[in-house]
Amino acid sequence: MDKKVADLIREQVTKEFYSAYLYLAFSNYYYEVSLDGFGHWFEVQAREEQQHAMKFLKYLQDNNEKVKLGIIDAPDAEFNDHKEPLDAALKHEKYVTSLINTIYREAREVDDYRTCQFLDWFIAEQGEEEKNTSDLIAKYELYASDPKGLYLLNSELMGRVDATATDAQA
Repeated sequence: MDKKVADLIREQVTKEFYSAYLYLAFSNYYYEVSLDGFGHWFEVQAREEQQHAMKFLKYLQDNNEKVKLGIIDAPDAEFNDHKEPLDAALKHEKYVTSLINTIYREAREVDDYRTCQFLDWFIAEQGEEEKNTSDLIAKYELYASDPKGLYLLNSELMGRVDATATDAQA
């Protein structure tokens, strides 16, 4: 594997774990303000990010690349309102998309088609992540000004299924 591609993937492992930390911070915020559905939604999101980190890590291992775990910074978890974590999540997902696109571009430039194929799943996943977060923001903007609407949205989010639990059982 090309050294620069391997280095970018190593960095991505840490960045995916940071994403999990970030979503745990969002989850904690929502649990603290009694929006348990929102807390649950971000808790599930955190587990997905851990799974993404492990996929990158396993890919390095499967390609006989040394894995060095980086330092995970604590996320900023101070918010002024309930929408700030949602906006921060969308901004973060767009950032992660740009990181994966950078790895893909570098792999393509060195004709590393196996890594490009591996990254295809992440590219599709990021499109889904951005859409899910955008949809959540749109629902929040529609319903949050009405306490009953916020209650119903919060209840809906409590029903989010943890796909990582299903994957682990398969």
